[in-house]
Amino acid sequence: MSGGVDSSVAAALLLDEGYEVVGVTLHLWDTPDDGSVRGRCCAPEDQHDARRVADHLGIPHYAFDRRELFSREVVAPFVDGYLSGDTPSPCVACNRGPKLRELFELADQLGAAHVATGHYARVGRDDVGPCLLRARDRHKDQSYFLHGLGRRELARLRLPLGERTKAEVREEAARRGLPGAKKGESQELCFVPSGRYDAFVDARAGGRARPGPILDGRGLEVGRHGGVHGFTIGQRRGLGVALGKPAFVVDVDGATGAVHLGDEAALGTTRIVAVDGRFVDGVPRELDATVRVRARHDGERARVTLCEDGVLEATFERPVRAVARGQFAVVYDGERVLGGARIVSTERPS
Repeated sequence: MSGGVDSSVAAALLLDEGYEVVGVTLHLWDTPDDGSVRGRCCAPEDQHDARRVADHLGIPHYAFDRRELFSREVVAPFVDGYLSGDTPSPCVACNRGPKLRELFELADQLGAAHVATGHYARVGRDDVGPCLLRARDRHKDQSYFLHGLGRRELARLRLPLGERTKAEVREEAARRGLPGAKKGESQELCFVPSGRYDAFVDARAGGRARPGPILDGRGLEVGRHGGVHGFTIGQRRGLGVALGKPAFVVDVDGATGAVHLGDEAALGTTRIVAVDGRFVDGVPRELDATVRVRARHDGERARVTLCEDGVLEATFERPVRAVARGQFAVVYDGERVLGGARIVSTERPS
């Protein structure tokens, strides 16, 4: 329970189904180091909101401190990724690691048969066993972030909001008079509520930020920058240069510190390689599927090959715009999530 509308309604719906519900909040992050902005996810104020909801529903509530774990497994790799020229996906890292792993372990300690969250996704069944499905509400679908779950975890997972829209969930919260029913929704990372990723990374770079050149499509230097962590693939604003025509970041080279600019056509990617793959049992080594390369990507058809040691290779039927290293390629067969892997290299059309 995060103290927000989604997890609060999820708990209420489970009570309606006859479950014995225990509320659990993970304390993952505190205020930013400068104290200027308060976090929005699993910080002390959110624990208070979650406890108010639990009291309203008449269920026990427990909070567990996992700040050190979150900092080590999510925040530190986020900083390292940006400093190396990647664009990390910390919400995937959180759900692959501290959040759901800890919840399943805590469920065992509390003697709970299931784990439930307020994610917008569904659990179904295929020919092999439990599988993850996209949410009914496509605008809120969060199956991308949950792709790392295996069938054993999915057998225990309950996702009460998967068949509902966000509007329906808000209406349900208001109808039940749940505390925080009108609570706003953060659009930024829980540990960077200001949205200034570059400033967050810069404050934790410890002298590792690497200044370098900004190069145009011909390889000519057109400017300088203070660190590759200030750039991501597809970026157009805030480049610090004016070329007299639209220019986008088409590559960020962490090894040399160079940021490469190009036109819209140079943003296309036809093939990717990804590592640290996690896939449900029964996925064939070769298949045609839909691949999403970031959370807000609808997906593109591709020929997918699952290699040894969790390596994924995908060749797209059409070029995909602005694919960034560090993001995850998540593979879908229709509604069904097959798994995903972290992108480490991209190829442009020849």
